[in-house]
Amino acid sequence: MLDAARRKSVEAAIRETCALRKWTLHTINVRTNHVHVVVSIGAKRSELALNAFKANATRQMRQDACWQMNYSPWVDKGSRRNLWNELSLERAIDYVINGQGDELPESD
Repeated sequence: MLDAARRKSVEAAIRETCALRKWTLHTINVRTNHVHVVVSIGAKRSELALNAFKANATRQMRQDACWQMNYSPWVDKGSRRNLWNELSLERAIDYVINGQGDELPESD
């Protein structure tokens, strides 16, 4: 489960990963048990982005002292979708922003 502190760490890590790699982060929505990200990564494989986000988010949570376990908080795989045109990009962004339910509190 991702409480408010973990959600904050995860979002910070994903934003930093995108900035360092010069990827375009279109939107992000960190929920209590999953994360949605719409990002343009150029010709890179989507597995690279997924693995980078998981690794950096775990590192950030450990650094912020909100993940103390030795194991990863993430499932082995994850959903990835390639967006091939502007319409699919717009729909994905809308889904991440508007299709996830109510806003989550900044503190739990």
